[in-house]
Amino acid sequence: MSARGYQYDFSKDNAAMHSAEGRRRKALTMLAVLQDALGEGMIAQSRVLNVGCSTGLIDEVLAEQAGSVVGIDIDQGAIKSAQVHCSHANLQFRLGDAMALDFPDQSFDVVVCSQVYEHVPDPARMMAEISRVLAPDGVCYFAATNRLCIMEQHYHLPFLSVMPLSWANHYLRWCGRGQYYHERHMTLSGLRRLAAGLAIEDYTRRLLANPARYHADYMIKSRSKMIFAKLLSRFAYWAFPGYIWILRKKVALPN
Repeated sequence: MSARGYQYDFSKDNAAMHSAEGRRRKALTMLAVLQDALGEGMIAQSRVLNVGCSTGLIDEVLAEQAGSVVGIDIDQGAIKSAQVHCSHANLQFRLGDAMALDFPDQSFDVVVCSQVYEHVPDPARMMAEISRVLAPDGVCYFAATNRLCIMEQHYHLPFLSVMPLSWANHYLRWCGRGQYYHERHMTLSGLRRLAAGLAIEDYTRRLLANPARYHADYMIKSRSKMIFAKLLSRFAYWAFPGYIWILRKKVALPN
């Protein structure tokens, strides 16, 4: 493959996209963070867009509390699956491009962008589109994996995301996991540059400090791993496996 494009059938070989239990856990964390960021009860009045919704299982849970939810994805098979099991009147799914959102400016109070940036050919264009459709006082729930994460989350191979592309491709083939490593992860500094057009409110350490409040106990199950995670977040945050941020539009200062 000479040019990197979209993964049009990502859900086909990714079992996690079809796990109702796993998707529900993630959705409950999203809702807890969003309720904290927006204020109690505000999610019920919010227009929510999920960029990269895949099979829509997360959106089913979001729709239980949000005013309305729209899920978009470039994966036609995933969208068809989502439309089949859609069970809420305030929920709809559309085939759509994260880099060219087919919505008017400022049309959503909440945009969810969870573990999507590494799959998009041009994540900077995606972030510009998210900012465009976000209401002035809206928020974006942004979850991202660090390139320096030792265990790559999609193929579960150590050090895959830090390798040069040619090495990563050979590594995948040698392990029988695929032919081409599509994902492009960023480091913490790269992610901050990606989100530079928006104000970042970092929730990562808050989840570590109070996982029960944010329905995040599933993320780090053992006490020893939690201790290590807290130490890593304090002394080597740049190496932390992933981040959860709330992004807001920056307030323009008066002249």
